[in-house]
Amino acid sequence: MKTVNFISLGCSKNTVDSESIAGQLISKGFDVEFDSKDEDFDYVLINTCGFIDKAKEESVNTILSYVAYRKKKKKSFNIIVFGCLAQRYKEDLAKEIPEIDKIFGLMQQKDIIAYIDEREEVNEQAERKLSTPNHYAYVKISEGCDRHCSFCAIPMIRGRHISRPVEDIVSEVKALCKRGVKEVILIAQDTSYYGLDLYGERRLYSLLTELCKTDIHWIRLQYSYPNQFPQEVLDLMASEPKICNYLDMPLQHINDRILQSMNRNITGREVKDLIEKIRKKVPDIALRTTFIVGYPTETREEFSDLKDFVGQTEFDRMGAFTYSKEEGTKAAELKDNISEKEKQKRLDELTLIQQDISFMLNQKKIGGTYEILIDREEEEYFVGRTQYDSPEVDNEVLIAKSQYPALSIGEFYKAKIVSAEAFDLMGEIVSE
Repeated sequence: MKTVNFISLGCSKNTVDSESIAGQLISKGFDVEFDSKDEDFDYVLINTCGFIDKAKEESVNTILSYVAYRKKKKKSFNIIVFGCLAQRYKEDLAKEIPEIDKIFGLMQQKDIIAYIDEREEVNEQAERKLSTPNHYAYVKISEGCDRHCSFCAIPMIRGRHISRPVEDIVSEVKALCKRGVKEVILIAQDTSYYGLDLYGERRLYSLLTELCKTDIHWIRLQYSYPNQFPQEVLDLMASEPKICNYLDMPLQHINDRILQSMNRNITGREVKDLIEKIRKKVPDIALRTTFIVGYPTETREEFSDLKDFVGQTEFDRMGAFTYSKEEGTKAAELKDNISEKEKQKRLDELTLIQQDISFMLNQKKIGGTYEILIDREEEEYFVGRTQYDSPEVDNEVLIAKSQYPALSIGEFYKAKIVSAEAFDLMGEIVSE
């Protein structure tokens, strides 16, 4: 039996792509693992990310590490590279790293499978091999993006927005439920745009309504765009317990001039009004957002606007990154007049503000009781999450194994929060 080692880098959309290919290969008799610790395998498939400089660097370094490993250990496995970086820089990769055996771009799953397995038929019914714990899974509801933010290369890499039919997504979620999945995380470059290309109108509300009829326990919504957000979704979120009171909405900035230059099609006032409406309709919602600091020509005053906004709004979760020039984008035509040192300084300032906010908000949770889902077991703790936290990026609830040694991964429990730090909560299991 031939073995395949999968390395999936970048976003959760890449994760789904890797899992789909892995499932196909398993249906053909291959032994497939993710991030295998075994030293012997026949193929390594590296799904690359090409979003920002750090992601590109990680992808290239990962490829080079397997090139070096193969040479040092005198192995004979094939190195196959695909995904966003490969889509955008195929010729450059082939030239700079000739040791790569084969390079594929996006939407070439069948080609990848055909390269590894000479039998050309593809099993369309093959189940994805989940790289996540068995109790949660990412579900991609659309591909590509029709937004044209000035800093973002995703539309050039992944193409136009293409929604999946509602019935296909519902069918996938039902199948995942039968496999023991209890939480699905809906992902797309812009979930709020869902359905417009396929049905002539936004259908996120309809999709969520249908998913609530399945046996899934939690439905989580990620990556929504603030402009023209379908607010009827908030009414459903407030009334339907299966939909987590959680929204990941990257805002990128708050200053009007910067937002206009970013081509975000929204003003700072409209952003603030939207947040007010969201919190009014779903009072206990956890809002996660992302910001870019050091955007070309961003002045200190404009960055201060962003700092003030973050301090006043008190987001439950916040990610931030320094501006990265992406060739072919509109922002790349601007003079990048802010030094890397200054960009990092601004990032540190914004991160410190959010750290204090996170600590303050977590302190308010002490004494509260929450439903938690246990994700994994560590040496001293079982690690879980509330409905207000997405895996790998948000807060975690730590349950001491010395007090509760027999919890089950993938099961729900009631936990009382007894202490809190900026990004971790300590809990005790309580009986019903």
